[in-house]
Amino acid sequence: MFQREFALRLVAKPGDSLYCRLSANVQLLAKVDHIMKVGKNNFRPPPQVESSVVRIEPIQPPPPVDFDEWDGLLRILFLRKNKTVSANFKTDSVLKMLEHNYKTYCSLTGKDVPMDFDVKQTVMNVVDNSGFAQSRAAKMDNHDFLKLLSAFIDAGFRFKST
Repeated sequence: MFQREFALRLVAKPGDSLYCRLSANVQLLAKVDHIMKVGKNNFRPPPQVESSVVRIEPIQPPPPVDFDEWDGLLRILFLRKNKTVSANFKTDSVLKMLEHNYKTYCSLTGKDVPMDFDVKQTVMNVVDNSGFAQSRAAKMDNHDFLKLLSAFIDAGFRFKST
């Protein structure tokens, strides 16, 4: 049993106003169902908030996803969930982080960073080629996030610091 607002975020689907990073993360690892609403008048003394009962069933086996990479991508996308994916990846802080992680990954794997490497252009190419440039995180499902994450990893980008 959880506070109603939290429970509704757990079960929110893409396109719902309550859909957020929490929703996507929980639904990646578990099947979540809203069971029932529990009114505050069912308690003595009555609390200030309504409650809901949810069922959370872990998905077995869990998906083969590096959760740190997954969550790093979602942090960027849900920073402004109603902005387009391409707009979220154009901010200076995101580009700086991706460039740092890319260069670190290249040095750890023995790959050379191209002399004419332009992080913004490379990131925009990945976003455009993935087909999600004009999508919004608020309307994307976990399958879409996985495809986008895969496209970035294939291009050598990482979302966790190493």
